[in-house]
Amino acid sequence: MKLSVVNFGCQMNKLDAALVTSALKEAGFSVIEDMWQADVVLINTCSVRQHAEERVLSLLGNLKHIKESRGEIVVGVIGCMAQRLGEQLLEHKAVNFVCGPAQIPQIERLVTDALQEKRICSITKDIRHSEPANPELEDFESVYDSDDKAIPSQAYVRAMRGCNNFCSYCIVPYVRGPEVSREPKAIIEQIKRLAGEGVKQVTLLGQAVNKYEYTAGDKIYCLADLLEMASAVNGVEWIRFVTNYPKDKYFERICRAMADLPKVCNYLHMPAQSGSDKILEAMNRHYTAEQYLGLLQKARDIVPEIAVAGDFIVGFPEETEKDFQDTVELVKKAGYKNCFIFKYSPRPGTSADTKMVDTVPVEVKKKRNNELLAVQVKISDQLSKEFLGKTVTVLVEGLSKKPHLDAENNDDNPQLVGRTAEDWIVVFNGPENLAGNFVKVKITKTRPLTLFGKIKT
Repeated sequence: MKLSVVNFGCQMNKLDAALVTSALKEAGFSVIEDMWQADVVLINTCSVRQHAEERVLSLLGNLKHIKESRGEIVVGVIGCMAQRLGEQLLEHKAVNFVCGPAQIPQIERLVTDALQEKRICSITKDIRHSEPANPELEDFESVYDSDDKAIPSQAYVRAMRGCNNFCSYCIVPYVRGPEVSREPKAIIEQIKRLAGEGVKQVTLLGQAVNKYEYTAGDKIYCLADLLEMASAVNGVEWIRFVTNYPKDKYFERICRAMADLPKVCNYLHMPAQSGSDKILEAMNRHYTAEQYLGLLQKARDIVPEIAVAGDFIVGFPEETEKDFQDTVELVKKAGYKNCFIFKYSPRPGTSADTKMVDTVPVEVKKKRNNELLAVQVKISDQLSKEFLGKTVTVLVEGLSKKPHLDAENNDDNPQLVGRTAEDWIVVFNGPENLAGNFVKVKITKTRPLTLFGKIKT
């Protein structure tokens, strides 16, 4: 039987898709990319923004036509949108079954039953009030962690699940449940197995990974402890962690681990979301712009070479032009390597949707989005130019997905892409078999988000 998996969303979703793919491969499925040729299509969904859900619905429309044109195929919707909408998705003619993130250990049974023409839905009644511990999910994650990696020699490892922050705009706590930190031993054993399979870079995942906390007897483990333990694993060369919530409890310890442990990459992704204290309060973010910038300064004092990335939402309810300009000023002060900027999208069930009116017109949201992007592009351009003439270490990801005209094209080798420890994208020419390996690249050209160069021999 042929299986096609389509993934939308964050690193958490990428990891879930890899786990599900691995489980079904072991059950005898062969994985293909072409949905038209598949017997089973799984769509791993995201609910963070309306646009993500609209893309899923569009894909389901295409799958309905595939079913009509070539006969019955099984379509399963899994992930956050599946958790949010549940049995409503079964009303779509393309869908055979629905499965929330916490139920993915049941995926083989769900697929098998659907192939036998049963229509089923596996969703917790209310994930917010379900039991946080999930031994079945932990066992599933520990067994199926070795699927073929999308990027050679790199892997995600979940440090914690869920979120307790309940930011007013965010659906994650409602579809991923409460925060649960995994046992350190299980995490490190997983990393050791991955290292044995040739993985050189591990990324520890959590919705707010810096809030990781696990109590064992008298010992309380935090993320800094995990970083130290992971650094001791032979074979692993680089360790990353995402995403960080602006919280001070373990922040200094984490930064000092970054400074003291050579394997921990000097990269911090910490969303600010707004530069306006009024909007931050409405977002239920529990910090001010000044406190956020103070954390960035602390990180730079401890790790001078650190690269920082952020997230922002523009057009949040009642955001005035002054509020937006406060965000512009924060971006200028933060000095991000890059940041991800999104237009506010109301999510059903969140407090922002139920208690606030989406007051900012779409045209204003677009204008602010473009203006903030332009500000960040200038900052990224300035930072990237500092690499001209320097040699950087790059972990090669593989062939570049699209040709970059700025790359050097003076040899017969294909165009490759990789990243530095600080998460700068680097494009250069080289043999394809370098994928998964470290190389030295001398930077000859730069663009705001990309460095170009030649392999140094």
